[in-house]
Amino acid sequence: MQSNENILTCTEEVRVRFNETDPLGIVWHGHYIVYFEDGREAFGRQHGLTYLDIQNAGFVAPIVKSTCEHFLPLKYGETFRIVTTYINSVSAKLIYKYEIFNQEDKLVCSGETIQVFLDSNGSLCLYNPDFFQAWKDKMGLS
Repeated sequence: MQSNENILTCTEEVRVRFNETDPLGIVWHGHYIVYFEDGREAFGRQHGLTYLDIQNAGFVAPIVKSTCEHFLPLKYGETFRIVTTYINSVSAKLIYKYEIFNQEDKLVCSGETIQVFLDSNGSLCLYNPDFFQAWKDKMGLS
C-alpha cells in the first residue's frame, strides 16, 4: 500500500567515468545499479536520511529487490541526471524509483529498489523504527 501525499525527489548530475565503460565506450549494464546508489546517497544527504543516520540509529537497510530497465546507452564522458523519488509506504521499508536522463533529456534507464530494516540482532522490523517514523513525520509523510 502506497501513499502519495508528499513526493520527495532528488536530482544528481554525474559524468560517466572511463572505468564504467566497455571497449566500445558504452556503460556496462551493471553500473546502472551503482548509479541508483549514487541517487540514493544524494537523496539521503538532501533529505536527512543517510545510511549513517540509519546505522547510528542501530539499524541497517539491505536491498531486497532491485529492477532496472534500459532504453538508451550512456557513453564515456557524457553527463547524465539521476532523479531519485522516495515512494511512501505504510510498511517498514524504503522504496525508491529512479530515472536516468542523458544530456538530451532522453530517458536512458529506469528502475526501483526496495530496502527493509534490520535491527542490531539482524531481525526484520515489521513496524517503522522510531527514527524512521520521526523522519516521515518531519517530512509530512504518514
